[in-house]
Amino acid sequence: MTLRKRDFLAGLGAVGGLGLSPALAQGYPRGKDLGAEAPAAPREIPHRKVTTKNLFKVPSGYPNGVAVVPEGVWVAEQTAQGYGKAVAHKPEYAWLFDWTGKKLKTVPTESYNTSGFAVGGGHLWMGANGGPEGIYEVDMTGKTVAHHQIPLGQTDNGSGCHGLLYRNGKLWIVANRLRGILRVDATTFAPEFLIPITAQRWHGIAWDESHPGGAIWMVTGTTETNRYVMQDGKLHHTTQCGLVKYDATTGAVLETAEFLDGTADAHGLDMHNGKLISCDAGVGPPGFEGTGSPSAGYVFEINFLS
Repeated sequence: MTLRKRDFLAGLGAVGGLGLSPALAQGYPRGKDLGAEAPAAPREIPHRKVTTKNLFKVPSGYPNGVAVVPEGVWVAEQTAQGYGKAVAHKPEYAWLFDWTGKKLKTVPTESYNTSGFAVGGGHLWMGANGGPEGIYEVDMTGKTVAHHQIPLGQTDNGSGCHGLLYRNGKLWIVANRLRGILRVDATTFAPEFLIPITAQRWHGIAWDESHPGGAIWMVTGTTETNRYVMQDGKLHHTTQCGLVKYDATTGAVLETAEFLDGTADAHGLDMHNGKLISCDAGVGPPGFEGTGSPSAGYVFEINFLS
């Protein structure tokens, strides 16, 4: 007898049906109501627009991080050196300015291509994105207290960061490899909490104590480096620079904002008297001479329009 493929498959169906209960033979049974509630509709996230006001220009170097202290504002330098290659290393500086731009203190550090900066626990924290990456913990004389690797990566290379925040013995790290804001114990560097980020560009972070339990603002964007072009006599962003505000306890997005055309390109971030403070590095990736930003080199404040 010749068994055709069609007959064989039909037979499988018949045999398979022999062991089925009557309910299954007539179709899938109805599931039991376990009392689960349907998920709530996504809430609308508030969105605002911001503009910027230049405060003072850093005399030299590319300012890529800010940290507000009672004496004024610390600014961290980025020299775009390293990028994982063996180069002749130059010190990158942290400067303390008063709010008129007068330089009060200069501290040399061993950090490479600094992008991410915080002050706390009596030390400076410099995020290195070139050379030996990681976090350089530096005392006020410029001595390296420790060179930390970002946790949850290779023990000798946890990758770089684009933002740092020190608060109550904890260091919040905008970790590039993890694509998240990672909270660690500033002494042991043990990881404790992670806020995932989805923006294409991420940068400095700032603590906002006005939100119950605290919130974290972060600079965002649509590419790693914001650029500017002149069209019809007006300066335009070629990519979008913005902000996002996260609940520091849950990681939930609380609100977002976008920078208007022609405003400064935000890098570092901190809060001063309820107002966000940032700086415009004006430096691009290797082979790209600057961003064309009209505010390159400036420390500036961010103003919400609505």
